[in-house]
Amino acid sequence: MYGSTDRSMPQRFLILILECIFLLIAFWLLFMEGNEFFHLPEGDLTRNIVLFVCCIITFFRMNYMVFFLLRRGITWGEALNVPFAFALYFIGYSLLGGIVDKPIYWLDYFAIFFFLIGSVINSLSEILRDSWKKDKRNKGKLYTGGLFKYAVHINYFGDLVWVSGFALLTRNSWSIFIPIALFCLFVFYNIPVHDRYMRDKYGESFRQYEKGTKKFIPFIY
Repeated sequence: MYGSTDRSMPQRFLILILECIFLLIAFWLLFMEGNEFFHLPEGDLTRNIVLFVCCIITFFRMNYMVFFLLRRGITWGEALNVPFAFALYFIGYSLLGGIVDKPIYWLDYFAIFFFLIGSVINSLSEILRDSWKKDKRNKGKLYTGGLFKYAVHINYFGDLVWVSGFALLTRNSWSIFIPIALFCLFVFYNIPVHDRYMRDKYGESFRQYEKGTKKFIPFIY
């Protein structure tokens, strides 16, 4: 729904409600009777706490994005598709990581670092862009500053990094399929669709920008 200025408040509140439900399910799986209900092995309590803290951080970041930074309209299709992704993160990672009884050690600190740095890249890139757009002098102009000077879709790159860190934190090999699927979604759908919209909106300015800037992964691709 690029280009629409509709506030889409019902859709935004639907996303919030569904994410709250998924967060409660994650809590149930990690700390209550979720494992016993599904007859799954008991996991490590410290790992479960860290996983749930990651869920909380993601919940607040994403809803700040939805309600304060995302100015375009949201379709009902998006309002259902976006929470589906967070069902994978909150419920999927809680199921996969909640059955791992390995204590936290050095590899998990790398996972936490990737989760945090990816979260910062994603949120900071959006916050800096939003601040720039609020200046009336920049109305109708293409934003290429901040973190976006390192990649056209640096916000998507941040998403991939934090989701990968989250997956690594579960210490479950099945989790790797989630960031792989996200990478494919970005490369083969989101990025092409968004680029077509940006070319139509900004014309030569965007063509020059994308010609001299990496598409997705800074310094690489």
